Amino acid sequence: MGRASRGGVVDEADARTHRVNRVKTVFDLERYLNERAQIVERELARVVAEPAGPAATLFEAMRYSLLGGGKRLRPVLALAACEAVGGKLDAALGLACAVEMIHTYSLIHDDLPCMDDDDLRHGRPSSHKVYGEAFATLAGDALLTDAFKVLARSASEVVPPAVMIETIVELAEAAGSAGMVSGQTIDILGQAKTLDELEELHGKKTGAMFLASIKGGARIGGADVHQLKALDSYGRALGLAFQVIDDLLDVESTTKQLGKRTQKDAEQGKATYPGILGIGRSHQFARELEQRAHHALDSFGDRAEPLRQIATFVVERKL
Repeated sequence: MGRASRGGVVDEADARTHRVNRVKTVFDLERYLNERAQIVERELARVVAEPAGPAATLFEAMRYSLLGGGKRLRPVLALAACEAVGGKLDAALGLACAVEMIHTYSLIHDDLPCMDDDDLRHGRPSSHKVYGEAFATLAGDALLTDAFKVLARSASEVVPPAVMIETIVELAEAAGSAGMVSGQTIDILGQAKTLDELEELHGKKTGAMFLASIKGGARIGGADVHQLKALDSYGRALGLAFQVIDDLLDVESTTKQLGKRTQKDAEQGKATYPGILGIGRSHQFARELEQRAHHALDSFGDRAEPLRQIATFVVERKL
């Protein structure tokens, strides 16, 4: 209980702190992430058909990468944001699948020899090592395109058409020439040298999809303007923290631990947060971003607890 004042009235600040601490004590993030990931994976397996017919190899390659593991963090964020504003999980499930399909396409293409040239993904051979470069390219193309079909078909009476259109536009911008593809271009050209340039790069390459997942899920859940603004701040801090930790893991972890090749940024001479800030300051910066993300959720209640804990999870992750 909160501390009482001399008049016997509960100190509201103490009571609120107690409620938050109580929720944090009983909330099981690992269970939450696993349950939400399983929901997404079942739906992904349903919307991407089993291999059949003349194009069986294409669908097999799509499913190999799409259902081959991963944290499912972006789709889980879409679901968590929807629920944080009082929406129903099912309403955002189409968006969650679309986000993961686009993310998987980006990984398939990133691994190609003409891009980052990685032979491993999630501890398994990359798509092009199993199916060849042509089918890996086509599998990525199909996942990207089909993602918007899955999202559009998920529209229902619960989600007004204008909301769905805005969500589709935002996701396309995050994935396309204004977002992820632009970020990859800057990365290939090696144009990011300073901290500001690095933040712009990763805001496009990594952060844009985090933002589209979070804001799209919230919008579908019925978020108002103030909630969307707060979640925009949360998403920007979270996406940048994710990238800072990614850079640190590339330096501090092994290929066996991560399930993909490490030390590649240094080999390719790319600017990274540890390279510019140093390892210690990079860890400190990630914690500062975690606090920014938490602060952005100050106006939300207990329903946003998954989002709060995901911010901490992102900073503390080892994979």
